[in-house]
Amino acid sequence: MIRPIYTYGQPVLRKKAQDIPNDGSVDIKQLVADMFETMYAAHGVGLAAPQIGLSQRIFVVDAASMEEGLENFKKVFINPQIIEEKGQKWEFEEGCLSIPDIRERVARQADITIEYYDQDWKHHKESYSGIAARIIQHEYDHIEGILFTDHISTFRKQLLKNKLDKIAKGKVEADYRILPCKK
Repeated sequence: MIRPIYTYGQPVLRKKAQDIPNDGSVDIKQLVADMFETMYAAHGVGLAAPQIGLSQRIFVVDAASMEEGLENFKKVFINPQIIEEKGQKWEFEEGCLSIPDIRERVARQADITIEYYDQDWKHHKESYSGIAARIIQHEYDHIEGILFTDHISTFRKQLLKNKLDKIAKGKVEADYRILPCKK
C-alpha cells in the first residue's frame, strides 16, 4: 500500500523514533512492503518510518537507480545504530521526499559502520562508504529527528526560509502522495 509522505513541518519528523520490539506487535513484512512501494512511487532511494508518520526506528533503501556499483544495494534497517563515522567529509547534493523541490549540498563523512536487524530479525554489523554511506546517514538522521537541512549553513537556511515556511504551512505540491502540514 502506498502511504502518504509527511512533509516538512510535521512533528513526527522531529521526534527521535522508538525501537521496534521483536514481539510480533508490528507486522514488519507488511510495513517493509508498504515502505518500498511508497518509496518507489515517489522515485526515492530511501525512506524512513517517520516520513510515513510512524515514530519507529526502521528505514529502507534501494539505490539501484543511483550509480553503477549500487545495483544490489536494497536493504531494510531495523533498530539501527551507527557505531562509527569516519573519513574525510565530502559534499554532495541531497534532496528529501519530505522536503519537495529543495536540494542542497551536505557534507557527510565518507565511511560508516552500522549495526541493525533485517526484516527477518537477523543481526548485522556492516561498513559502508561513499554514496551508500551517505544514503544510510540521511535515512538514519530521519529516525533521530534530523533533516538534511539541519546540516546546511545558517546562510543557506536563510535563503531557503521562505520555501521551507511554505512547505510547513502546507503550500506544497509533489508528483507523489504527500500529507502536508495544516498550520
